[in-house]
Amino acid sequence: MDMPRLFTTAAALSAVLASPLAAFDMNAMSDAERDQFRAEIRAYLMDNPEVLLEAINVLEERQAADQAAGDTELLQVNAEDIFRDGYSFVGGNPDGDVTVVEFLDYRCGYCKRAHPEVAELLKTDGNIRYVVKELPILGDDSVLASRFAIAVKQIEGDDAYYQTHNTLMTMRAAISEQSLTSLSDQSGYDTTAVFAAMDSDATKSVIEANRALAQRLGINGTPSFVFESQMVRGYVPLDVMREAVAEIRADG
Repeated sequence: MDMPRLFTTAAALSAVLASPLAAFDMNAMSDAERDQFRAEIRAYLMDNPEVLLEAINVLEERQAADQAAGDTELLQVNAEDIFRDGYSFVGGNPDGDVTVVEFLDYRCGYCKRAHPEVAELLKTDGNIRYVVKELPILGDDSVLASRFAIAVKQIEGDDAYYQTHNTLMTMRAAISEQSLTSLSDQSGYDTTAVFAAMDSDATKSVIEANRALAQRLGINGTPSFVFESQMVRGYVPLDVMREAVAEIRADG
């Protein structure tokens, strides 16, 4: 940028910033003044595009801070439903010092990608309380799988649920009543009772409650995670999970 333009632009900006608020009104300028003002700003930004990047970075930081503050409030208001709803599966170490909550769908590719990483986190850190929120959002087959998993928990217990959860996450076959019947029979479950429970109001209410909770939290995709006071909407790799847990512990 040449010196005359720099001085002109600086002078124009200084004049605007130093003037009363009324002088900031573009409508108070003549057409010629307005055109000159816009031209000087455009010329400055074209010669100094890094200013735009700096402004964007500041905006993103402010938005992230606002989002984090909003998430903190959401988590506080909905803490009971998130961490202690009385019906969601609780695994890992039920008495762990850090709770990790996962909203998931058995047909979600990123949920399947996160599954072994969550398992590794629980395996290598024996002090994490893990809560599963069934959130089927990818169609009828997703709903069918969640209804089956929830029914297994109700009829066969938590160990059977977690086994089923792991099987559904790694399952290659299409999810259907036939494939779930085969899975139930092979696992030694009371298939008749499980399928009856799939259609019960208790099972439907779990899914409805999780969907309502997700809506309140602004979650519209899976997987989504809650690490105590932090919420992450989307896939989280293992190293980031570990960082989040370490940060929570460091904060005490």
